[in-house]
Amino acid sequence: MRVGLACALALFCAGGAAACTVDQASLTAYPGSVTVDATTRGAIGRAWFDDPVTRYRHFVLGRQDEPETLWVDAPGNHGLCGHALTLEADHVFEDVAPRLVDLDGDGTDEVIVARSHRRFGAQLAVYRWTGSNLVLDAATPYIGQPRRWLAIVGAGDFDGDGAVEIAYIDRPHLARTLRVWRYTPGALTQVAAVSGLTNHRIGDAHISSAIRDCGQGPEILTADSDWQRLLATRVQGAQLVARDLGPWSTAALEAASACR
Repeated sequence: MRVGLACALALFCAGGAAACTVDQASLTAYPGSVTVDATTRGAIGRAWFDDPVTRYRHFVLGRQDEPETLWVDAPGNHGLCGHALTLEADHVFEDVAPRLVDLDGDGTDEVIVARSHRRFGAQLAVYRWTGSNLVLDAATPYIGQPRRWLAIVGAGDFDGDGAVEIAYIDRPHLARTLRVWRYTPGALTQVAAVSGLTNHRIGDAHISSAIRDCGQGPEILTADSDWQRLLATRVQGAQLVARDLGPWSTAALEAASACR
C-alpha cells in the first residue's frame, strides 16, 4: 500500500489523520480505474484500485497483475488522502474499475466490484461506507473454481419495483450468461438469468456493455455470444427478454448507449 508515501507527502501525519498535498488517485498504478461520481452529495465521490500483486495468474484483462487495494474518498480529506481497503491474501480485485451507485438511497454511494478468490474464482461484491470504514456489505456466491470470471455491466432498477439491481455476465468466455441480482442492504438475490450473451473478449482491458434508458426504462446492452449482434435486454417479471438492435460493433454500442 501507499499509506507510508501518503504520510511522507502530507503536511502532517498524527493520530491517524493526514492533510495530504498530493492526490492519492494520481499515484495509482491503475489510472484507468479512477471513477468519479460528480452527482454525489455523500461521502464517496471517487474510487480507484491500486497495489499490483501477482498472486492470481489469470491474465483475463490482459495484464500481468491485479490490484489488492480499493481506495475511496472519505469525509474531510477533500479527495486527497482517501481511505484504503486492502484484501486478504486469498483475494484480488479482478476488475477494470469500481462502480459508484447509491444502491440503498441514503445519499452515499456503495462501491460495486468484481473480486476473485485464489481457489473459488470470481464474485460480485458490494462495499459500503460506515462513516469511518469500507466494509463488505453483500456478495454473490463465488463461481466455484479459480480463473473463472464475471464482467459487470452496471446497476439500475431494471424491473421498476423501486429496488436497484446489478447485472453482470457470468463467465463471458464460457457460460456467457447474463445474471441480474437485486440489492437489499446486506444481501444480493438473483432475479433472473439468460444465456447466449457476452461483453468481454479474453485480453481486453475494457468491458463491452452498457446500461441505457431511452424513456422506456433501463435496458442492458451486450453482444450475443458470437459477437455478431447487439442486443438490448430487459427484465420482465422473472425473465430476461432480449431484442436485436442490429450488427455488433463498438460504434453501434456507443450509439445505442446514447439512444441514437
